[in-house]
Amino acid sequence: MAVTRSVGVVEDPRYREHRGPGAHPERPERLAAVGRAIAERAAALHRLASRPANDDELLRVHSLALLRRIEAAARRAPEHLDPDTYVSAQSFEVARLAAGAAVDLARAVARGELQAGFAAVRPPGHHAEREHAMGFCLFNNVAVAAEAVRREEGVERLLILDWDVHHGNGTQRIFEDDRDVLYFSTHQFPCYPGSGAVQEAGLGPGAGSTVNVPLLPGAGDRELVGALRRILVPVAQRFRPQLILVSAGFDAHQDDPLASLEVTREGFAEASRIARALADELCGGRLAVLLEGGYAPSGLYEGVSALLDALLAEETPGLAPCPPPPAGSVLAQVVEQLRAVHGQRYPDLGSA
Repeated sequence: MAVTRSVGVVEDPRYREHRGPGAHPERPERLAAVGRAIAERAAALHRLASRPANDDELLRVHSLALLRRIEAAARRAPEHLDPDTYVSAQSFEVARLAAGAAVDLARAVARGELQAGFAAVRPPGHHAEREHAMGFCLFNNVAVAAEAVRREEGVERLLILDWDVHHGNGTQRIFEDDRDVLYFSTHQFPCYPGSGAVQEAGLGPGAGSTVNVPLLPGAGDRELVGALRRILVPVAQRFRPQLILVSAGFDAHQDDPLASLEVTREGFAEASRIARALADELCGGRLAVLLEGGYAPSGLYEGVSALLDALLAEETPGLAPCPPPPAGSVLAQVVEQLRAVHGQRYPDLGSA
């Protein structure tokens, strides 16, 4: 069947110029597996150019001190900002390119120029806070994109879905007091960076707009998909976003060396279908996906392939009924923990 959906993709060889120590897991070679998945579907995808984010776009999210710190570190490169986060000579410009691509993809989707899209950027971004680069991340790409569409495209409510295996502490911190940005994260817990407990539910006017779903080591497709179906879906349906942004890490894959979850290609496929179905139901299909982590070539290739197939599909089956989790199962316990924290705000939480 011919593909007629307008789905965009951003990839740029300059993303590989951000280079750290040879053994570092966040290395340019990650993009080879991602690029293979894109190349296999290239005829169906619309290419977007990559351009650097400007200071105004970055300063909506980050402090000027952070920008200058990264810029200075790049001049002195090679250098580490913390034990995990490196800067090479080109890193400042490459990080700008990643953030700019995130902005342009999200704006194109918000405007209806694209129905959906995927930005295969690096360095990743969801650990970066207002004042700090950390966890392999320099600028918080998804947060920069979120602020751009809110200020420039009239998007009032948006959902940031983060299924990276590590909790997006930076994204949570940036938006945790904002009632109009719903941050929803599934992640291995405990794991780096140590945040993301169920009780972290937002602050002040943003209370209830942060939803954390911690998964224990060994969790796999059943737990990830069940959490999205039984927790994300009813929460999103009540919140009713106008745009969905996804921080798509593929390090929950069973082959990933940095974590202990057991998600397979089919798990990522179903997660992608759920995100697509929610976008179709709630916000005219507007769905923009940004690459975060993923450190096994097999996980990146399988995850990105599954994601792109879901974005390109002419039709989705919608949100089929989901069987209840077995009594006493890990998923049932997680649902009950979330109900205890969020049940009054989201009375349908746990339903399917």
